[in-house]
Amino acid sequence: MFWNLPNSLTMARIILIPVFVGIFYAQPHYISQHAANVLATAVFGSAAITDWLDGYYARKLNQTSAFGAFLDPVADKLMVAAALIVLVEFNRVGALVAFIIIGREIAISALREWMAGIGERGSVAVAMVGKIKTVMQMVAILFLLYFDPILGISTKIIGQISIYVAVILTLVSMAYYLKAAWPQMNIHKS
Repeated sequence: MFWNLPNSLTMARIILIPVFVGIFYAQPHYISQHAANVLATAVFGSAAITDWLDGYYARKLNQTSAFGAFLDPVADKLMVAAALIVLVEFNRVGALVAFIIIGREIAISALREWMAGIGERGSVAVAMVGKIKTVMQMVAILFLLYFDPILGISTKIIGQISIYVAVILTLVSMAYYLKAAWPQMNIHKS
């Protein structure tokens, strides 16, 4: 089935991207910085929840599809890339951090496509290190979006520490996937 609940949730995540980006550009003319922080955090958090929900419902309702398998990671990568670019624009994260995370996503997506093309996609299936990286990345982005202190606790510092941990996990997971693909890369190098 092409249009089902999981695919609808994934499309909702894609539709939220311009809303999310627009929130930051609405301030200071239309909303305050604090309101932009709160709204952007809520939108990104909602998108992160739909990421979990679409996978859950696809499995629970047996509504997995080739379209959903294609669209879900695209939606994830677009949302994270949009968030990182906004965070760079508003000086909350360095460009190098964004480049490492976005670059890894592009490289591993391309690697998975190539591995699928030679019938070895299972060799680079999502591993636990990749899942942990994703969780840390989402947590870091949420703190960096909110950016205002909560009960005297600096979300800026928590977000910055978390994003650097996410960068380390990003590099570790990339190395893991490249190592897993290395035997096939040597066989098919020409």
